[in-house]
Amino acid sequence: MATTVPDTAEVELAIGGMTCASCAARIEKKLNRMEGVTATVNYATEKAKVTFRQDLDVADLIATVEATGYTARKPEPEPAAVVAGSGGGGPDRGTEGDELLALRQRLVTAVVLAVPVIAMAMVPAWQFEYWQWLSLTLAAPVVTYAAWPFHRAAFTNARHGAATMDTLISVGTSAAFLWSLWALFFGTAGTPGMTHPFELTIARSDGTGNIYLEAAAGVTAFILAGRYFEARSKRKAGAALRALLQLGAKDVTVLRDGREEQIPVRELKVGDRFLVRPGEKIATDGTVVEGTSAIDASMLTGESVPVEAGAGDAVTGATVNAGGRLVVEATRVGADTQLARMAKLVEDAQNGKAAAQRLADKISGVFVPVVIALALGTLGFWLGNGAGLTAAFTAAVAVLIIACPCALGLATPTALMVGTGRGAQLGILIKGPEVLESTRRVDTIVLDKTGTVTTGRMTLLAVHTAEGTAEDEVLRLAGALEHASEHPIAQAVAAGAAERVGALPTPEDFANVPGLGVQGVVEGRAVLVGRTKLLAEWAMELPAELARAKADAEAAGRTAIAVAWDGEARAVLEVADAVKDTSAEAITRLRGLGLTPILLTGDNKAVAEAVAAEVGIDEVIAEVMPQDKVDVVKRLQGEGRSVAMVGDGVNDAAALAQADLGLAMGTGTDAAIEAGDLTLVRGDLRAAADAIRLARKTLGTIKSNLFWAFAYNVAALPLAAAGLLNPMIAGAAMAFSSAFVVGNSLRLRGFKAAS
Repeated sequence: MATTVPDTAEVELAIGGMTCASCAARIEKKLNRMEGVTATVNYATEKAKVTFRQDLDVADLIATVEATGYTARKPEPEPAAVVAGSGGGGPDRGTEGDELLALRQRLVTAVVLAVPVIAMAMVPAWQFEYWQWLSLTLAAPVVTYAAWPFHRAAFTNARHGAATMDTLISVGTSAAFLWSLWALFFGTAGTPGMTHPFELTIARSDGTGNIYLEAAAGVTAFILAGRYFEARSKRKAGAALRALLQLGAKDVTVLRDGREEQIPVRELKVGDRFLVRPGEKIATDGTVVEGTSAIDASMLTGESVPVEAGAGDAVTGATVNAGGRLVVEATRVGADTQLARMAKLVEDAQNGKAAAQRLADKISGVFVPVVIALALGTLGFWLGNGAGLTAAFTAAVAVLIIACPCALGLATPTALMVGTGRGAQLGILIKGPEVLESTRRVDTIVLDKTGTVTTGRMTLLAVHTAEGTAEDEVLRLAGALEHASEHPIAQAVAAGAAERVGALPTPEDFANVPGLGVQGVVEGRAVLVGRTKLLAEWAMELPAELARAKADAEAAGRTAIAVAWDGEARAVLEVADAVKDTSAEAITRLRGLGLTPILLTGDNKAVAEAVAAEVGIDEVIAEVMPQDKVDVVKRLQGEGRSVAMVGDGVNDAAALAQADLGLAMGTGTDAAIEAGDLTLVRGDLRAAADAIRLARKTLGTIKSNLFWAFAYNVAALPLAAAGLLNPMIAGAAMAFSSAFVVGNSLRLRGFKAAS
């Protein structure tokens, strides 16, 4: 065949069976060993992005992943119309839900059964005549059913010559359980009335009178709790895409043979003409063929001022018709629309972000093999020294039990639960442990303007009147006329006027002049409100002082509106997207955290620079399209900076996902919120500084928890290897380390927002 094909192709594979970040690293390593293959595997999204030579087959890639012990498949192709709001990812979402439900069932089983086992083992007064047999009955389902994911993962890892934290958990809990069975059935532990006295002594024992069921059940419950909370945060990884895909209109009114017909957006074709009424979303990208209106595109473009659109003008799907009736001809549908391309940007940014490897997994890469080797060495040493099989095996099992990371299972989830709980009280939502590591490194913070630094809505800021004209009279007459208009700028004037002068009169003979303004009769006066061109049509000009006020307002990036009545220009009104009262203080706080602020917006440069000057930002990047926002973040990262991004619109979603740390304003769109790593519920920019402080403090707590959890293991291992570890000492030490970790985490409850 003479068909010309590119040298390489790209595919995305959905990976199954990963239990920790080291699983992703192993799959990535195996794929990259294939000739002509470059792969990145993201543990958080459970996807592999693979670039490969055209002469290779996707089946070869899948076979390599499966040979590594995991599953791989090509994701279900999404129909193009998904972008128009039909939804997507249904099967995957269902699978995720099933996995989370199964994990929750195992966790509930483990907690309910493990609590009485631990209580009986640690409190001698509760050890009735056959307590050890009840402990066995309760612990057996925990170690078999509840801990099954750990055993399965350990077996898979063993087949491929690897060891992870799953291996240590599986071996430790199995050893504790099996030795307890031996002691109960073949030793003296099963004797009625046997107790474990609370003795803090160091003495060598043959172990046949000791059971370790509380260790096996407790460790399983603790580790499952950590896995469950991790899985819950991971499940949200694809939510940014779903929020984007659901942003568009669901149905559209098409015009066919002079009739109006309601159809699902997915059935829309290029060339179809459809109707958009005031307040409705535009169904897809197209060109206006009839009507004029103001289009609110702020969620997509970041432009705070609605854009006038008339016949021949291009409009974008998912933007809102804020004014008159429009007839639009579809020019792009499905996957070709701007919204669809933005969804692809978010997906690429998410998949391209390297998964933060969990601290525990990093350490376990060395810790797990060392512990297993130490346990085997202990067994061999005591056998070689004639201590007997029972004593030697007791010492080896003690090594595995004391190394089993009970406190480690609490280290991350407890700090995360307390930190996120405190954050929620302060209006800060932290999505998961991976987010925290980014907060320590960030040195640059990129701020979207509209809705983040500013309120995101048009506001009447100033009134300039001609000599002899009262401000209240201007507001009453102009406000009355603008109140009858649906245009967002008109509504801003009406709201501002009503706030300052109270109830507004009702206009007569109201008329909208497309693209110019409004006119009508108010209290017997013929009033004009709009552009100076509207006044010029009635042979009126602005006096010199009003002309200067208009020029100054436009130079500052504000919208200037002329007001005239009875044949004379009387005033100029200034309308703009107002800066939030707290933004300047927030910038000061962010600088105090060592961050360099940059204002990034799709708005024009004059507006952006005026806002930046007001809040104290030195660097401004204006007039950027959504894809350019991603490029700006990438360029800053290319300069060696670690970038945090704060935004609230759909246009910010891809940049939030690309940034090292994404902070989404909770007052914004779902797409931005889901793409962000931290969500600021209050919509107050000061919360961004509090969020970074809280995240850094939570990370510090997790690190100290991990240190003490491992320090306890490392300190106790020599005693276990020497055969001097009394079971009660092991139990007390494990309880103390767990209590310490919980107590350390609870200190986060005292975190306070800066006043």
